[in-house]
Order: sequence, then structure tokens, then C-alpha cells
Amino acid sequence: MRGATGCDREEWFTLLDEWGAAGRPYREIAAWLTGERHVSRWWAQKLIVEFEQDRGLRAPGARRDGTYAVTAGKTIAAPTDRLFASFVDTAVRERWLPGAVVAPRTADPGRSARFTWEGGPTRLSVGFSDKGGGKTTVHVEHERLPDAESAKDAKAYWRERLAVLKAVLEN
Repeated sequence: MRGATGCDREEWFTLLDEWGAAGRPYREIAAWLTGERHVSRWWAQKLIVEFEQDRGLRAPGARRDGTYAVTAGKTIAAPTDRLFASFVDTAVRERWLPGAVVAPRTADPGRSARFTWEGGPTRLSVGFSDKGGGKTTVHVEHERLPDAESAKDAKAYWRERLAVLKAVLEN
């Protein structure tokens, strides 16, 4: 960390305490770290999350607002447009995600899609990355989960569902 940012973890935490980061919103802290302290966005995010967890402002795995988010990903031997359709086309989605109630919010064909999950308040963000050779990586983020147990369950659910999606599209 010192090599990349100029300080070790404890030095950063001291600086963040002195600056009053515990009482400031995430974006303001990130702007200070990247602007005033010349830290990359990646290191700023890492520092903020670790600082907030250390100071009891955020539980491990939680966002600052107290909700949780989980991610799952899978590389599948299918073109991006076919994988995208597996999420946005109800009939295709039913083959690997039966009974799921999703409401589309936004979509950028072949790149990303966002949905409200099961009537809310949780949401899905899905991204697609063409890997070439007819392969695509899909990345699912399930956001606004209420607690750590829900996050654990959602993580297992999405791993299992993406494995089913892979089997459906590759067979």
C-alpha cells in the first residue's frame, strides 16, 4: 500500500480521522483522496471501505447505507447478444431463471442491463464482456440486500443460476 499511495494503512486512517472522514459521505471522501491526496480511484475505494469497517461505520460486506451487495460472474461459450437476450427476453430467461419476477429499468444492448428484482427494493445490474472466440463473461451484481444472511443466500443463488445459464447456452 505504501508503494502505491505513499502511506501505510494506519497512516491513512490517521489522516482520514484528522480530516473528519467518519462524518462525510463516500463521494466527498473519494474526491478528497483522489484530488487532494492523489490516490487512484481503486486505492481510494479500498481505503474508504477499510476505514469505514475499522471505525464501525460499515459492516464487512455492507455499503455505508447498511445494505449489502453481492456479485457473481461466469464466462460462457456464447456470443454477447445471445447472453444479453438470456436476461432481457422473458421466454429465454424463463429457461434458466424460472419464476423470477424482474422489471427492466435500463439496457444498453450487448453491454449492460438493470432490473428491479422481485418487485423491489433489491436490484440487479448485469454487465457483459465479449472475450472473443464466441465467449462472453457475464457479471451480475445484486444490490440493496437487507442483511448479511440475504447476501450470503443471494451469492449462492447467483452462482447456481449462472451455472444453469451456462449449461443451457452451451448445450
